[in-house]
Amino acid sequence: MKKIPVAVQMYTLRVESEKDFSGTLKKIAGLGFDGVEFAGYGGMTAKEVKKLLNELGLQAASSHVPLEELENNLHGVIEDQKTLGSNYVVCPYLLPDRRSEEHYHHLISILDEAGEKCRLEGITLLYHHHDFELEMLSDGRMALESILEDTNVDNVKVEFDVYWLKKAGENPVEWINKYKDRTPIIHLKDMTTDEEQFFAELGTGGVDIDAVLNIGEEAGVQWWVVEQDFTRRNPFESIEMSINYLKTKLPHLTKK
Repeated sequence: MKKIPVAVQMYTLRVESEKDFSGTLKKIAGLGFDGVEFAGYGGMTAKEVKKLLNELGLQAASSHVPLEELENNLHGVIEDQKTLGSNYVVCPYLLPDRRSEEHYHHLISILDEAGEKCRLEGITLLYHHHDFELEMLSDGRMALESILEDTNVDNVKVEFDVYWLKKAGENPVEWINKYKDRTPIIHLKDMTTDEEQFFAELGTGGVDIDAVLNIGEEAGVQWWVVEQDFTRRNPFESIEMSINYLKTKLPHLTKK
């Protein structure tokens, strides 16, 4: 089995990062993660963050960057990724006022244009979805299908989030198989099996994480990213539970 590295999405640790960004990264490294997926740089420059990553033996898996920044500061975004040694930049979220069918059509052109500029600089642009993109449009396709099918496959990839697929009643494995080789990063999340369907530590909920891990190599996955949007435990405890679960499934993690 290919040794696909594992990162943690820093949004999970947003409160901790605000208090002590460097200390948070140090704890992540100590838990055995290979890298991090950024959601901001803690007030540090990309050069300063890169120096810290090198000291801790971590890699920059990717960076979540707001759509507005991709529209207005794409050059700066690309330069930051080059400095960090990250090959991926991710559009993470659409605000409610940009989710109409007309807005989705406009989004496709934005992603295509930005994705092409990224590709020419050696960076890959991904789109990260939630459950609202699994709603139907007037042409009978889900918004996420439209985004993926109407953008250039070379310019725009996808960061599937298995929790949000499951939450929308979809099968994550089917989506990953349908768009394999277009899914370099996948968000691993679990979901409680009760009516609340709350975010859960990996291996404790109802998402078939094993099935997703088993198709990673075939699908062309380059990074697994652990994210837990909200936790009922201390977030460090939650990500430790999740990485410990992955250590039972991914032998290379236990050798770090």
